[in-house]
Amino acid sequence: MNKIRFNVGGMSCAACSAAVERAIGALPGVSTVSVNLATGRVSVEYDPEGVGPEKIFAAVVSSGYDVVPDDKNREAERERLESAKMRNNLILSVVFAVPLFYVAMGGKFGAPLPGFLENDANMAVAQLLLCLPSVYAGRGFYTNGFPSLLRGNPDMNSLIALGTSAALASSLYATCSILFGDGSASNLLYFESASMIITLVLLGNFLESKSKGRVRDAIGKLMELAPENASLLVDGGERVVPADGLLVGDVVVVRPGERFPADGEVLSGFTSADESMLTGESAPVDKSVGSMVYRGTVNLDGSVEAEVRCPQDETVLSQIIGMVDEAQSTKAPIARMADRVVRHFVPAVMAIAVAAAAAWLLAGKDARFAVTVLISVLVIACPCALGLATPLSIIMGTSQGADNGILFKDAAALQTAGEVTVVALDKTGTVTEGVPVVTDVVARGNPDDLLAVAAAAENPSEHPLARAIVAHASERGVGVPRAAGFQALVGSGVSCTVDGKEVLVGRKGLLEDRGVDVSAFDGSGNALSETGKIVVYVAVDGVAEGLLAMADSLRPSSAGAVSELRRMGVGTVMVTGDGEATASRVAAAAGIDEYVSGALPGDKVAVVEKLKAGGERVAMVGDGINDAPALIAGDLGIAMATGTDIAMESADVVVVGGDLGGVPRALRIGRATLGNIKQNLFLALIYNTVCIPLAAGILHLFGGPLLSPVVAAAAMSLSSLSVVSNALRLGAMDFKEEGGMVRGKGFEPSNV
Repeated sequence: MNKIRFNVGGMSCAACSAAVERAIGALPGVSTVSVNLATGRVSVEYDPEGVGPEKIFAAVVSSGYDVVPDDKNREAERERLESAKMRNNLILSVVFAVPLFYVAMGGKFGAPLPGFLENDANMAVAQLLLCLPSVYAGRGFYTNGFPSLLRGNPDMNSLIALGTSAALASSLYATCSILFGDGSASNLLYFESASMIITLVLLGNFLESKSKGRVRDAIGKLMELAPENASLLVDGGERVVPADGLLVGDVVVVRPGERFPADGEVLSGFTSADESMLTGESAPVDKSVGSMVYRGTVNLDGSVEAEVRCPQDETVLSQIIGMVDEAQSTKAPIARMADRVVRHFVPAVMAIAVAAAAAWLLAGKDARFAVTVLISVLVIACPCALGLATPLSIIMGTSQGADNGILFKDAAALQTAGEVTVVALDKTGTVTEGVPVVTDVVARGNPDDLLAVAAAAENPSEHPLARAIVAHASERGVGVPRAAGFQALVGSGVSCTVDGKEVLVGRKGLLEDRGVDVSAFDGSGNALSETGKIVVYVAVDGVAEGLLAMADSLRPSSAGAVSELRRMGVGTVMVTGDGEATASRVAAAAGIDEYVSGALPGDKVAVVEKLKAGGERVAMVGDGINDAPALIAGDLGIAMATGTDIAMESADVVVVGGDLGGVPRALRIGRATLGNIKQNLFLALIYNTVCIPLAAGILHLFGGPLLSPVVAAAAMSLSSLSVVSNALRLGAMDFKEEGGMVRGKGFEPSNV
């Protein structure tokens, strides 16, 4: 299957996006199609043997919409011109609609009018002339609405076009009748209603466009993080070049306050970097020779030279932008309900409008009453709010995720994150750092002397335990002497000579095999081993001098993350291939509810499946190749970006900083987004549920007023603005602070 994403212009409501989806979906070879009304972005998966991009684009055009070139500069210019056009049309309509409304309604409230307007014919002609500029300003409703109606895909423009056309037709009929002497026809003049409807809808569309622009700025803000220029080292000097043109192997100079122009490795210098745009964490990260730096992050302190390590279109920032764009082009499962409603909504509204007008005529009401009902129902029921309810929330949710170092691969992942009740955690590299550190030093004499001898013996080795011993000596400031005659004893330890003395460092069995009595340290060694720590013994000239214990250290954020999950009502289960003692120690230190030890990759999948079978919504969190099957098996797979590529490809969510604190943050964002979607859908559906009967005249049945078409137009615009405003509220939330946005279902321990 191939995948293509492109922009479509001209869509104004949910019916428009539904029409585009139907047109593309009907093509042979198209497997999935998703149209995002808020961004105008279309994502299509297709079989290249059955269909190609040309046919897909042709289907869009045949449905009445435009394929917009995927060029950010041209797109920005198009949006600027479109915004200017909307503003100018709105101004034109307002300039003539306000005096028209005064002329038409002023007399009813005793407002003074020019004397020549006391003549019915003059009044009718004056209203006609004042109405024409508004009709011209709203010409797009007619040029788009009627063709959509004829194609069998009526949309918002169709409803506005039909409603105002009914008002204009009645008004023109009345004007002709008045000119031929029938003064009683003046009660059928609706010029002011048509003009005000167009004006209010144009105003609503303009404000909605501005608000949607704020929502769509998310990717634009990410792209702005990448600096335009870079200082390239050439022949010993510097030259300013476009950052996008940097190649692998180029060396750049980055000074304090500048953003790194590429992903690369520090060759010289020392500094700290603000990587919050990637990880969501505000704490600076130290950078020295050999450290990786990332495009878009800020150099805070010192000047450094860095070598470009990957192409510009493969940087972490580029991958984040691509994943956010991909997620915002997809639909959440909850959106399917709105899609089903929209598919039949506009035709149903048209039928209701005609039926309500006919019913009032049969009930004895005059033509003016019936026309008012017809216009009001058509105008008030535009499905804009319904179409915006889900995509705007998805955009804000994925943007919040990117700001917090959480990448949701699609909208479904964002929704599922809001439904998770249990988190299954891998241990190594997820709950723990994934590298051993020295935790205990037990010595016959001075612990630092023992550490110095052990570090000298292990210094030539690349084994993780050896590096942990050497690192611990360095941290304590212990001097490490040089060793001679180094020999690695595979699976057991090492031997060498330090200051002329024979040194053995390794497991207990190695020393015993060499005739060394280690019984003096049995008590300490056994106690440490029982807690899951790895114990290494040290002997000098055949005498046991002590031991060192090592363990995979807990990530600093793990205990806090687990505690936060508990506050959110989310249960935790750690699933690890390590033994019982190690699993018990780590689970207790992190505060994890349950653990399963000695688990192979298939066992991890079984644990996830058992939790799901018990009715839980399970998020699996891992970072290794062996976690990939379980990541796929979970309702939601969350991978640490510090892990393997396979794990990240198998996951639905990626935590960029590799910090376990990103997990509760991802769930909070998911919950807030899901709640926001439900609020928007409620606002959109309750609006139509209440307003359509009001427009049809239900209050009049009980002696109440009849809804004016002008009020109907204002209400329709306000419904869309309420949905947009609610989505923007999601963007203002702070997810960096602890404290769940919504509490979830509790977790009952299960015997996994």
